[in-house]
Amino acid sequence: MTPIGSTGTWSRLRSWWTLAAVFLVVGMGSLAFGFRGSDHPLPAPVASTAAKRSAVRTPPVRPLALSTARSVPVRLQIPAIGLSVSLSTLGLNSDGTVEVPDNIVQPGWFRLGPTPGQLGSAVILGHVDNYAGPGVFFELRTLAAGDQVDVTLADGVTARFSVDLVAMYPKWAFPSDRVYQSHGASALQLVTCGGTFDHQSGSYLSNVVVYTSLVAVVAA
Repeated sequence: MTPIGSTGTWSRLRSWWTLAAVFLVVGMGSLAFGFRGSDHPLPAPVASTAAKRSAVRTPPVRPLALSTARSVPVRLQIPAIGLSVSLSTLGLNSDGTVEVPDNIVQPGWFRLGPTPGQLGSAVILGHVDNYAGPGVFFELRTLAAGDQVDVTLADGVTARFSVDLVAMYPKWAFPSDRVYQSHGASALQLVTCGGTFDHQSGSYLSNVVVYTSLVAVVAA
């Protein structure tokens, strides 16, 4: 057995430390290469479940509905039939029916409904003719989808509408709900008489209705 303090022992210890140092250097080199070999950008952070739910629940941004403030209509213009005329105001008769204009050359706005451009269904009525000749809405039936209808309001704003549909109904089947009630948008209905003329009663048997939708608001 060799004493601990002998030369042989120190020789073996020096050899062990030398070998250990070599392994340590090689190991550090391999470790460093391993880090360099995996040196790449980190993946983008993944949104948390709460953030994803929040994103899903956020409602889309929608533009506000097109409409105008309440203001009495004062003028009606329909370029397709060369019409530009002032407006009167109509209410109800004593029997609860809607008034009609006294003048065949001037239409009237039904004041118990919205003004043209407000949310809901505004209505303007006019005569087709009488014994003296054509009335203000004589050519209303000739309008087509896409024709422009402008209504100037007392505040100077112009509500611009586009014709959607021209329809004729027997007076006994007049669609009051569709013409006068709101359907969630700004609409304007133009109403006159039409169809067959009944000489016995002295009136037309049908009504012509022009349905329009608000497409623009022109500032004063």
